[in-house]
Amino acid sequence: MPRDTFGERRTLMRERIIMPLLVIVAATLAAAMAASQSAPPTLPDIPNPKVVVEAPEIGKFGGTYIVSSISDPRTFNPIVAQETSSTGVTGAIFEGLVEQNYLTGEIEPGLAESWTTSPDGRTWTFTLRQGVRWTDGTPLTMDDVLFSLEAVFTDGVQTSTVDLLTIEDKPIRWRKVDDRRIAFMTDKPVGTFLRLIGSLDIIPKHKLGDALAKGGAEFNKTYGIDTPPREIVGTGLFILQSYVPGQRVTLLRNPNYWKVDRQGNRLPYLTRYVILIVPNLEAARLKFLAKETDLYSARAREFAEFKQGEQAGNYTIHDGPETFSSEFLVFNQNPTGVAPPKLTWFQDVRFRRALNYAIDRKTIAEQVYAGRASPAWGPESTGNTLYYNPKLPQYPYDTGRAQQLLAEAGYQKGSEGLLRDAQGNIVEFIISTNAGNTDREAIGNIVRQDFTKLGIRVTFAPEAFNTLVGKLTGTFKWEAVIIGLTGGIEPVTGRNVWLSSGSLHMWWPKQEKPATEWEVEIDRLFERATAEINQNRRRQLYFQYQEVVATQVPMMFFTNPKTQPAVRNTLGNIKLGLQGVPGELETLYQKTTSRP
Repeated sequence: MPRDTFGERRTLMRERIIMPLLVIVAATLAAAMAASQSAPPTLPDIPNPKVVVEAPEIGKFGGTYIVSSISDPRTFNPIVAQETSSTGVTGAIFEGLVEQNYLTGEIEPGLAESWTTSPDGRTWTFTLRQGVRWTDGTPLTMDDVLFSLEAVFTDGVQTSTVDLLTIEDKPIRWRKVDDRRIAFMTDKPVGTFLRLIGSLDIIPKHKLGDALAKGGAEFNKTYGIDTPPREIVGTGLFILQSYVPGQRVTLLRNPNYWKVDRQGNRLPYLTRYVILIVPNLEAARLKFLAKETDLYSARAREFAEFKQGEQAGNYTIHDGPETFSSEFLVFNQNPTGVAPPKLTWFQDVRFRRALNYAIDRKTIAEQVYAGRASPAWGPESTGNTLYYNPKLPQYPYDTGRAQQLLAEAGYQKGSEGLLRDAQGNIVEFIISTNAGNTDREAIGNIVRQDFTKLGIRVTFAPEAFNTLVGKLTGTFKWEAVIIGLTGGIEPVTGRNVWLSSGSLHMWWPKQEKPATEWEVEIDRLFERATAEINQNRRRQLYFQYQEVVATQVPMMFFTNPKTQPAVRNTLGNIKLGLQGVPGELETLYQKTTSRP
């Protein structure tokens, strides 16, 4: 279970390649001579199930998989969910038309079993998989797909998916071809279309249609955390059994799921999937060491300790790759949320650059991540070798340079040692983060000390994650925040963050028009990258956007930490994937029967 992250709309997608199984035929002499032929497995109700081939083993059924989360979910509605505490649950219940292979990052079929592209690259036609049912037994139909699209584009619905499915200020268009096919149309070829359409979760019209008919505000409240579990139906691996706030989320195996293993056994193997709600990362660590959970995303500074305890604890800690996720400090530049003089400071790039020089990333890497992290200068992780720009402007720790830049911008220390702006205002602000995330709390204390050296009066105030998300996406009443974003291979899936109109444009969301020329440039680069079919040309556009961000410093990135998942040895089908993901939920299984 990931730590609390304020997620970009990068849907966690899973994908497999269909692998035929050998069957013996003997109807003719030719068949007898051939002895066998390839044929895909089938299910009585699903003629073309998805076959999962990445798993090393054929698992066994039964057992419970237990993980932990340091925050409660805010919603069970996948369209409006924007934080990992919610998507960690909805991702097990709902699915999209396409999925991403967790090992390779390639996009392959999901609820849509196939697709075609028109010769001009402007029309994509998807064919819905036959036989899939919602967990209440109702068939999945093309009307559900159309309804999901309608929900995303309904005024008042609080979703960041709309940012990904709007190209150059124009929503994608669609039409129902027949009962199984839907066509999407764009004005020009869109090279990243498959990744963008992967952000769309398919939801049940027969359950949510009445709420949407009453408007966006009513829809936003549906499938809230107080919804009776039996009312929440999906097509995914699991069914919500119960939710006890502050304690746990319990999900049960979907007995009619549409994927199978290589031998044709219907997945998933697990009977239960449990998410324990714990107050902080330390509690998550103790739960794992007490053998009450099966997975722990160990902090970098814990790697050596956990390595020594592998045998006694019956687990393996993996030395994983760098995460694609980012941790950063962002100042509020939204006039709705903050007033002068603070707004004036936060909108001044000279102020932001100066403070970026004052952040001691080496100390953060050593004290928070035990050296298992490298400094981050931009929005893409060094782990994303395909699109990371290694030649960005850097801001090495230099308080002298920070003071020089502040002085050039009119900021001076008074006789009492406090920094004042040109009008004599004391420079002071509040930095927030989510309480319980001890890594961010440690970073916040380091940053507070760094800024204090410049004469800035900083209050560091951790608060509940869901309260913080409400400020970032609703009231906009905050000053500075240390927070994180999930990451993905293709930066364009962060359109909802980087476009000035994006709902997660952290420092000033949902701008009617870009507030600055550099935001105009980022908008332009993202629109071009979204449409670009050639990967090399798209890479150059991504390099340019990273340069703009590194120069204008709307966010101050800290480090690129490595991943080190600790996994109980009782779990089968562990195979490390992108970003240190230890395996796929549909094929994980318990080797022992210690848990029912």
